[in-house]
Amino acid sequence: MKTREIFRLKPPSNIGIVGGGQLGRMLVLEAKRMGYNVIVLDPKPNSPAGQVADEQIISDFSDIVALRELATKTDVITYEFEHIDVELLKSIEKEGYKIYPSSNTLRMIQNKYEQKTILKNLGVRVPIFYPVTNLDELKEIFYKLNGKIVLKTSTGGYDGKGNVIIKDINKLEEAYKELCNNELIAEEFIDYIKEVSIVIAKNHEGISFYPVSENIHKDSILIKSIIPAKISNETEKIIIGIAEEIIEEIDDYGIFCIEFFIDSNLSVLVNEIAPRPHNSGHYTIEGCITSQFEQLIRIVTGMPLGSTKLRLPCAMYNILGNNRVDGGYCVEGIESGLELEDCYVHLYGKSETGNLKKIGHITALDYSTQNADLKAQKALSNIKIEFLSM
Repeated sequence: MKTREIFRLKPPSNIGIVGGGQLGRMLVLEAKRMGYNVIVLDPKPNSPAGQVADEQIISDFSDIVALRELATKTDVITYEFEHIDVELLKSIEKEGYKIYPSSNTLRMIQNKYEQKTILKNLGVRVPIFYPVTNLDELKEIFYKLNGKIVLKTSTGGYDGKGNVIIKDINKLEEAYKELCNNELIAEEFIDYIKEVSIVIAKNHEGISFYPVSENIHKDSILIKSIIPAKISNETEKIIIGIAEEIIEEIDDYGIFCIEFFIDSNLSVLVNEIAPRPHNSGHYTIEGCITSQFEQLIRIVTGMPLGSTKLRLPCAMYNILGNNRVDGGYCVEGIESGLELEDCYVHLYGKSETGNLKKIGHITALDYSTQNADLKAQKALSNIKIEFLSM
């Protein structure tokens, strides 16, 4: 590949982040620790990232004037989520502003059908997939894929939104009507035995791989990650090899996360790629020498990559909202986690909660994944999300 230079930005240079959620918040915290100024763009006042940034531009992500303001006030821009208008980012790049990863990478990744087509053409194994344009077509695909499919929106889905698992022909029409206002893709349902992911860092000097994480989901929402994943050395080498091939094909700089399925035959299939820090990489804050968030700040400022070495085995649990509390809330019982050695509680500063909404996470470290898991479970079991009393 052609080596493209990233100019080294010395503190206190200015970093722009599109998106003010929890990923942006953790990026800001690392950037501030390293001496940089940070400006966040997000439509919600007092966003999690905006609370800790030097400035928040309050505007919609589709506002080119606001994006240009962010660009003119900063030396480099990155983003914490991928549902951004690629054409707007491209127009900013054409004006000479630096964005990592680039708009071309975002275009490649944000549409699931295009992403999987690129992977398939690269020779990477992915679930069988088809575009869906009408209900009759969906029915044909359903039978072709043995009566088990995942119907997804090609863009915009996350945390269980924008995808439906269908195993009953009678549920097809309902699912189609729910999602049909979007571009759709139907995928083979993989009866996997493990779901794993790997975070990759790439700058102009090389590539670094974080340990493989084993992930447990419920209703398409990440519940916990165990690190290192309980997989063979051979499977780990296969995952790293596939990841390297994909990142070389993407040919860009940034933090990337690749999600994989491992099926009953121990075959490895790529599920999805994210061009940003990832929920399954939150363990890196305490669990690795260099977190995924510090690593991205290093990359966009032209600094050397940090070590991705695992300090100790980890367990990371998301702190999720419940179906009793919708709106303002308080969190009780965090002292149970604070009392435990090498157990860390992160809360994101979100003003409201809702059922299964991510409001924080817990990471526990120990000398075995089993002990780390038990420690994290103990901390989480005492945390309660309650109504905020006025």
